[in-house]
Amino acid sequence: MKAIIKNSVLATSLALAASNATLVSAADLGDTSVKFTGYIKADAMVSNYSEGTLGSGSIGRDFYIPSLTPVSGGDEGTQFDAHIRQSRFRFSTNTPTAEGDEIKGVLELDFIVTSGGDERISNSYTPRVRHAYIQYKEWLVGQTWTTFMDVGSLPESLDFIGTTDGITFGRQVMVRYTNGGLQLALENPETTVTPNGGGGRIVADDNAVPDFVAAYTAKQDWGYVKIAGLVRQLSYDDGSGIDADETSYGVALSGKYKLSSGDDIRFMVNTGQGMGRYTALNAANGAVITADGDLEAIDSTGYAIAYRHLWNDKMRSSFMFSALDIDNDTALTGLSVTQSSYSARANLLYSPTKALTFGAEYAFAHREIEEGLEGDMNRLQVSAKYAF
Repeated sequence: MKAIIKNSVLATSLALAASNATLVSAADLGDTSVKFTGYIKADAMVSNYSEGTLGSGSIGRDFYIPSLTPVSGGDEGTQFDAHIRQSRFRFSTNTPTAEGDEIKGVLELDFIVTSGGDERISNSYTPRVRHAYIQYKEWLVGQTWTTFMDVGSLPESLDFIGTTDGITFGRQVMVRYTNGGLQLALENPETTVTPNGGGGRIVADDNAVPDFVAAYTAKQDWGYVKIAGLVRQLSYDDGSGIDADETSYGVALSGKYKLSSGDDIRFMVNTGQGMGRYTALNAANGAVITADGDLEAIDSTGYAIAYRHLWNDKMRSSFMFSALDIDNDTALTGLSVTQSSYSARANLLYSPTKALTFGAEYAFAHREIEEGLEGDMNRLQVSAKYAF
């Protein structure tokens, strides 16, 4: 018996020694701290369209995209969809330097807007990179939210975005300088073009200079206000006669106002010439090709507002409205392009404990194209989310 106990103690000691050796080896890599966060989210949606439907595999069945609301076709009844695509995980690191500064790194992935298995057997989804960047002193280099966007103005919605029609949105590679409330950034460019007379979107990828964004955020006890400006070059060269550039610009005003009750109001207004992919998930392209082979920027204006109300310390609701208006030159774009869209949402969220949230959300959306055709979407979404 003593021999057995002795051998057991020896085995345990060896196991602990091996474990400590591993820990020491990891510590020898440096002083970098690593944090793992994210959430698991399951969504179920019942959607009905007044005109037509969205086909199997359409990303518009995973979350709301203004330009995909059908405006023609027969009524095909109600669709039910369920997925876990919004689930995400995030690794963040922090490395102190000998000079007393810090180097921060972020890598975040989720599964939305990617290919994978179908709903017959596996429901597997390919992960995608959301954020991947480093921060050192006043500088950020890598991929993250565009500086033209304001994440803080987004409402608490079960949808992937919520006030999609009226906001600026995007993630891309950039170099950003931050000093207090001031941000200056050079960001990865991309031009989307409508063919002369209408037709499928052209993704040009012909830009020679990065997009430039300048923003300033003023924080107060009552909340904050952010103003952002965008200047960029729209470029298209088809290699067979069209080689055109056009300068475009945009401005966005957004913020959050905190009420004394704990409620808040979140808002955004954006307008400009040729903003294209920066607004409403590219509901309008940046430019259209003229009869002479030049580019003409497409104007658009969007706005969004959301009111968040706390019923008690575990239950809350958000009420949202957003809209987009596009000023198309129909002699160039044709009549099949989106003229306007809007959506409204209301939800009820319950968190029995901080890490868990259960909720239900109703959404109504409307889209109209230049031809005069229009269509509606009604959607009820329920979700369960565990954040860690």
